[in-house]
Order: sequence, then C-alpha cells, then structure tokens
Amino acid sequence: MVYMFLKTYVVGPVVNLVCRPTVVGLENVPEHGPAILASNHLSVPDAVFMPVAVPRQVYFLAKSEYFTTPGLKGRVIGAFFKAINQIPMDRRGGKASAKSLSAGGQALAEGKLIGIYPEGTRSPDGRLYKGKIGVARLALETGAPVIPVAMFGTDKMQPLGSRFPDPRRAKVTTVFGEPMDFSDLMSRRGDHATMRRVTDEIMAAIQKISGQEMADVYAADHKRALAEEKTAALKNQARDVVEATRDKGRAVTDAVSQQASNLGAKLQGRSHDGTDERGPKESA
Repeated sequence: MVYMFLKTYVVGPVVNLVCRPTVVGLENVPEHGPAILASNHLSVPDAVFMPVAVPRQVYFLAKSEYFTTPGLKGRVIGAFFKAINQIPMDRRGGKASAKSLSAGGQALAEGKLIGIYPEGTRSPDGRLYKGKIGVARLALETGAPVIPVAMFGTDKMQPLGSRFPDPRRAKVTTVFGEPMDFSDLMSRRGDHATMRRVTDEIMAAIQKISGQEMADVYAADHKRALAEEKTAALKNQARDVVEATRDKGRAVTDAVSQQASNLGAKLQGRSHDGTDERGPKESA
C-alpha cells in the first residue's frame, strides 16, 4: 500500500517530471505472475528509476543492513523498507543467505515481481562484475522467468561519492531484455555448477544490453582489494613522512652538534692563544 501510494502519487510523478527517463522493452515484463528482474547496479538511483518504470510493485532483495542499522536513522530506514515490503537479504553467504533467498522464493511463489542485483553491490568503476548465484537459485527453485535489465546514466547522475543525484548531469534509461526461461533445469537446482552456468548466462544477457566491460571477479572482492591497496598506500605514505621527519630531525641534531663542536674548538683555540673572554693574560 505504502509502496504503490508513493510510486503513484509522489516519487513516480516527480521522477518522470524532473528527470524524464526513457524506458525500453517494458513489454518484456509480465503484467501478472512471478518474474525476476536481474539488473546491473551502477548507482543508488537504480533502485528508484527501475521500479518507477514498471507498473507493478517490485519487491527488492535489499541488503539486511538497511533493516538492522542501530540508532534513530537506522530505525527510520528499517521501518521505511518494511513499509514498502522489501525483503532483507543477508549477504554473508551460507545458510544466512539461503534463508533470505527462501523469502524471495516465497514471494515468487505468490506471483510477485522480484528485483535483484546479481553483482551484490554497486559497480565501483562502471564495469559489470561477476554475478552471485542467488539469482540462479531463485530461478531454478521457482521456475520464474528472468528478465535482464540494464540501467544507463545513473552513475553519471550520482557518481560514486556524491551524496545526492543531480538530474542535470545525465539522462537515465532503463532497458528490459527478453525473458530467460530456465524452468527445464529446475531438477538440477541444487547443483552448484548448473547455478554458476545459469548465473553467467544471465550476466552475459545483461552485458549484451548494457555494453559494459565484463570483470571476472566479484564486485565486493574488488572493492575489498581497492580498500586494502588504499590502506597500504596510506601506511606507506605515513611511514615515508615519519622517516622524512626522522631524517630531518637527525640532520638538525647533527648540525647542532657540529656547531657546538666548532664553537668548542674555537673557544679551545682562543685559550691556547693566551686569550679568553676576559682578554690577554698578564705576564708573570
């Protein structure tokens, strides 16, 4: 109820009026019955433009952190996601992720439209990353068709690191590809190799529409590697600063020591000349 109200009377009209997005292939989305919308993920606005383009409600598998973040802000966000009937997705893998996917499977069994980002997270550089097998698991468990989706322009509208989208930066286009039917493989839904192959086929279909460069790694792993590289670079920079400071301090110490030594030698030389700070010595 909240979802459709916001979409119909608030978010949808504003997005369509201000941003004037383009939608291609909407006829590929069934008007009734279960289906999986598998999309690339370039930026935060993806989660707005894609569901606005579809007349039906899209039930997204949203990361569980949206529902469990502590504090007032976290509770407000969690309440909002629950109000619009989004499904918590635990991304830790194993039984936790399987339980989340089961909730998605139940929604498909009820004839709902599920939205999922197979990459698991936003692309850090615009490439299309390796898909996680959750999308294949849902398709093989339920027999629901998979509709590849490609988003264009959202990464320019809100680049990585930007707090808010700016409609002046880019025009957004959502493209829905032809449905993919994997129902003939339902008997092999527990086979990892089959789920991997189905996932790769889905990602290839997304890539064909989006034209993105493929990256044969998981986006989360690549982000982790980038973070580790950045941390290592910062540590090296800090070490260089410490060493430079130490070297500078050593140079200053050496200079002071040299000046003290020169002064001592000068004073000693004056003493040998028979003079001191009080003047020449008197004769005996």
